[in-house]
Amino acid sequence: MAANGEEQQSQAGRHQEVGHKSLLQSDALYQYILETSVYPREPECMKELRELTAKHPWNIMTTSADEGQFLNMLLKLINAKNTMEIGVYTGYSLLATALAIPEDGKILAMDINRENYELGLPVIEKAGVAHKIEFKEGPALPVLDLMIEDGKNHGTYDFIFVDADKDNYINYHKRLIELVKVGGLIGYDNTLWNGSVVAPPDAPMRKYVRYYRDFVLELNKALAADPRIEICMLPVGDGITLCRRIK
Repeated sequence: MAANGEEQQSQAGRHQEVGHKSLLQSDALYQYILETSVYPREPECMKELRELTAKHPWNIMTTSADEGQFLNMLLKLINAKNTMEIGVYTGYSLLATALAIPEDGKILAMDINRENYELGLPVIEKAGVAHKIEFKEGPALPVLDLMIEDGKNHGTYDFIFVDADKDNYINYHKRLIELVKVGGLIGYDNTLWNGSVVAPPDAPMRKYVRYYRDFVLELNKALAADPRIEICMLPVGDGITLCRRIK
């Protein structure tokens, strides 16, 4: 009985700090999802990239395996072909997308760090999907502005995934709503931001969590009020909000 109490106390302490990666009540429940549903169906190339990324010092930035599985199925359900990704890191979500879209599908992938992308590129090449990816190094906003200036890009994207600088999410949305087609989807990652969106101001948080928290709250409020989209916020990974353009 005492041992059980100590275990519960340890578990409570483990999740006390806002910033814990899992949004579920326990690590055991999350592990159950991974081992029962995700890992047995994870393509070998995605497993290889996930394990490679786990050794990187910034591995907290990667898309979780359950979210990668979700994105892969979602893209197939909507028959996405022309896609965009802002924020690539080592390319786990990028690989999930590339595997889901057809052989002639395209992904415009943007990130400020080519080195991280090239870390995962050999795995993507071995998977035979690198030809679907156009990678652009640098800030995404100037690229998006140029695309909007060229009217032929308006409403041409089936799916856009954003997992980048949270302080620019609002700026991305202002532009991406012009580029996604009516009926297409934009997915904003980290919209529950380690659970900090419901935390009191004096709650213990990691510095980066506290810094970006207000930007995430601002985005969530703006998306909920945007009449051009339908939204669905899901507690997958660190929270993902899907926005379907309706006009």
